[in-house]
Amino acid sequence: MERVFGHECVYLAARTRAGALEGLLPLVRVKSPVFGHFLVSMPFLNYGGAVGSDRAVVALMSAAADRARRDRVSLVELRNRAPLSQAPAGDWVASTRKITVVLPIPAGGEAALWKGLDGKLRSQVRRPQKEGVTVTFGAGQVAPFYSVFAHHMRDLGTPAQPRRLFDEIAAAFPADVWFGCAYIGEQPVAAGCGFRWGSEFEMTWASALVEHKRLAPNMLLYWAFMQRAAAEGLTHFNFGRCTPDSGTHRFKRQWGAEDEQLWWYGLTPGATPGAAATTPSPHDSAYAWGPRLWKRLPLAVANALGPRIVKYIP
Repeated sequence: MERVFGHECVYLAARTRAGALEGLLPLVRVKSPVFGHFLVSMPFLNYGGAVGSDRAVVALMSAAADRARRDRVSLVELRNRAPLSQAPAGDWVASTRKITVVLPIPAGGEAALWKGLDGKLRSQVRRPQKEGVTVTFGAGQVAPFYSVFAHHMRDLGTPAQPRRLFDEIAAAFPADVWFGCAYIGEQPVAAGCGFRWGSEFEMTWASALVEHKRLAPNMLLYWAFMQRAAAEGLTHFNFGRCTPDSGTHRFKRQWGAEDEQLWWYGLTPGATPGAAATTPSPHDSAYAWGPRLWKRLPLAVANALGPRIVKYIP
């Protein structure tokens, strides 16, 4: 966050009277005269928030609220994966606008996982295989991943993260980040990137080129990631966050995965108690013109301008 975007990182720690560490809360300051001034844990990602004992989490959220008031922050957003077990002090509002979709990997591994897919889904995975689509993993896939990702984001009308973000992620977490690309010949046509954490893998970014939609390379791509997760003994495949009832949500559910509610807690200092607020999104009505314009940009122009804009949209 600091090296790629230049955002200040604020780290809060809760300690016992004896000085023992009891909790942590990482916050990233995202400040823009256009979009606002935010403290987010964690921006550009699906999860964040405080970790530690219940009392430490409450204390850390209180400290974050104090920091936000002192710094005149527009919004503090903590992207918790689970609801808080103890209510924090202050006017924190829980948002349930986002979910994630998680597929348990059965004890039988890849064979049992494949058997659990319905016949239609298995045929959709086999189709790109029959057409010669192949999938490759490794740190060497960062560049082809980004070429697909940036093209896909332009087509969606959304600015793409900078290539440097993924280079830094690959360098910082070589054992826990997976980059995979689906190829037709030597051309990358679908790509994914995600994180292994504990016994779970999360597909954080996934993209495919619309001109190759007929071959459904994204189906083989997702299956290859699932195969790898099963081979490494992981117990869950997380498809990543989405909006309920969206097309992305339906795509993820077709694999037999189940919804998991996300709990994002927000606080707006100085606002009416209980007032809801969120970080900016290209899908907000106020910015509805943005995606329509962005889709029309030449790819080179979108790739040059996108990182300068998206760094302020956490």
